[in-house]
Amino acid sequence: MSTNSRRKFIKQLGSTAALLGAGSLSGLAAEPAIILQPEKRISPNDKIRIAGIGMGIMGFGDVNTALKVPGIELVAVADLYDGHLEKAKSVYGSQIFTTRDYREILERKDIDAVVIATPDHWHDTQSIAAMEKGKHVYCEKPMVQQIAEGHAVIAAQQRTQKVFQVGSQRVSSVALAEARKRYLAGDIGRLNLVEAKIDRHSALGAWQYSIPTDASPKTIDWDAFLKDTAKMPFDPVRFFRWRNYQAYGTGVPGDLFVHLITGLHFMIGSKGPSRIYSTGNLVQWNDGRDVPDVMVAIFEYPETKEHPSFQMQLRVNFADGGGGSEFTRLIGTEGVMELGWNDFKIKRHKLPKAPGYGGWDTFNTFTKAQQEAFIKDYNAKYSEADRAQVKADESAYKAPAGYDDRLDHFANFFESIRSGKPVVEDASFGLRAAGPALAANESYFKKKLIDWDPEKMKIR
Repeated sequence: MSTNSRRKFIKQLGSTAALLGAGSLSGLAAEPAIILQPEKRISPNDKIRIAGIGMGIMGFGDVNTALKVPGIELVAVADLYDGHLEKAKSVYGSQIFTTRDYREILERKDIDAVVIATPDHWHDTQSIAAMEKGKHVYCEKPMVQQIAEGHAVIAAQQRTQKVFQVGSQRVSSVALAEARKRYLAGDIGRLNLVEAKIDRHSALGAWQYSIPTDASPKTIDWDAFLKDTAKMPFDPVRFFRWRNYQAYGTGVPGDLFVHLITGLHFMIGSKGPSRIYSTGNLVQWNDGRDVPDVMVAIFEYPETKEHPSFQMQLRVNFADGGGGSEFTRLIGTEGVMELGWNDFKIKRHKLPKAPGYGGWDTFNTFTKAQQEAFIKDYNAKYSEADRAQVKADESAYKAPAGYDDRLDHFANFFESIRSGKPVVEDASFGLRAAGPALAANESYFKKKLIDWDPEKMKIR
């Protein structure tokens, strides 16, 4: 990219980023929403035995959901904090095997698949080791902490032929599947802009998770947690609030941008952006973290056979005094689609072929004779149908009450293990989502525009 084009791209940020402050489509679709029904699945007879590696918030959430799928049995769990292991026994029964060392789980012959929900810096190592030991893997997002690690995971999956699925459950949602259909049907015309945000205003939402009173070097394997990062004295804050630190997590992009990117890529079949720029700062949560709590990124997507060129604007704000909100909005030439989590709305407003005249227009500066001549010429050029205003229409769709997209995501994972059917979010898909998110971190910390190769999934 030339220096001039870089400057032009960055100059656009002042106007495009501001658009993320626009209001949502919450007032749309007064008509009752269309209720989307999930696929009916047949209960399997064969059993799949699983183990949980990392039993924090996502670990318990994932295991609880996985066990709702018929034919799934929990055999073991691994975690570096003794309290999590004790909790697991109290929830799932004293018969389950527990260990601090995940490698003991991988050596067991009675485990078919593992659910990895550890801090980001452990994802690649544990995923690769599990597949090489013959285990299928469900790994929480982001798939990896470093871009190069993603290629190693892809290679391991291809080499071992084990099922590998990334845990961005949104791509298995019935709502997102219907939104994809509506997009591909041309309901919003030509896509030109995507706005997406996840704003919060709470301590827990800003990753200030609770720390147990018994946290100590005796109850936590601190050295194992550190892995290959800088050695330092025991710090329970870093252990339980690891998302706040570059050494162990991936900050805003890895936790939240990746959800937004994943959903978009699924809907439009994109392989990713070609240019990425991010900016932000630390506004409210000055708690020792070394990642920002406000971040805005601009992704430029090139034209491909799957989609036109467009920009995506992402924002996360943990200091949103309005209380927080989230949406993903796809804006096209003929309509706009706004996604919630398991619901979406569409407002269509197609322009008439005739441009119109009058109002805030040069027509009013013409002489009377010129106005009459203009109208005569205009009516001859455009038919009555061309001049007619196209009525706007609105529609809404949502999953039924109680629907759980994560349950469908696990059902997809286990169905793939049983039948060989491809998963919806394999390792390559996972890196196509995680890579741009990690590149956004690269842009933020190095204060530069990143050129991304969406085919090779590498920084140019």
